[in-house]
Amino acid sequence: MDVTVSGRKMPVSDSLRDYAEDKIGGAVQQLDVNATACEIVLFREKNPTIKNAAVCEVTVLIPGHMARAQVREEEMFAAIDVAAAKIARQLRKFKTRIKDKRREKREDTLTTEKTAAKSEVPESDLDLDKLMAELSDDEVVRRKQIEYSPKTEDEALTDIDLLGHDFYVYTDRDSGEVHVLYRRHGGGYGLLTPAR
Repeated sequence: MDVTVSGRKMPVSDSLRDYAEDKIGGAVQQLDVNATACEIVLFREKNPTIKNAAVCEVTVLIPGHMARAQVREEEMFAAIDVAAAKIARQLRKFKTRIKDKRREKREDTLTTEKTAAKSEVPESDLDLDKLMAELSDDEVVRRKQIEYSPKTEDEALTDIDLLGHDFYVYTDRDSGEVHVLYRRHGGGYGLLTPAR
């Protein structure tokens, strides 16, 4: 696995580089997820009002997947420690999910009823009024183009965990429709699908 450490508008000392490689690279290698690359970007926020100005961004490439973590702390070494723990937790969850999927395939115990129940989201779980109330500003502050390939619901759940995002947009492999998977505040996930 190729581990790269770089600084964004700041020099990275040898001791900081070695610490990041050992702490984060070691955590990724220890989990043995067949990662091909690990990119670590370190930088400091210039705004003096920001308390946690030291930022550590980690991107781990796994064949077919990508895991990301961003951590802000007061000190850079602390940010690296927390980022290592965060990315390790995401990769451990990914590895467990992959093992569980393999076990399910071997045992072939999934029934169509379980699959249908798993993919259904009761309408009462989709509180659209609450979602609209959370939008405090009606200004678009960032635009981003995304590329998405057809995925199953399980693959989308894996990707949302690896990326650490609150939502994930994907094309359902079976129906060809666009679905939005989102993390619920009370725990669990919600799934938005087109009305028929």
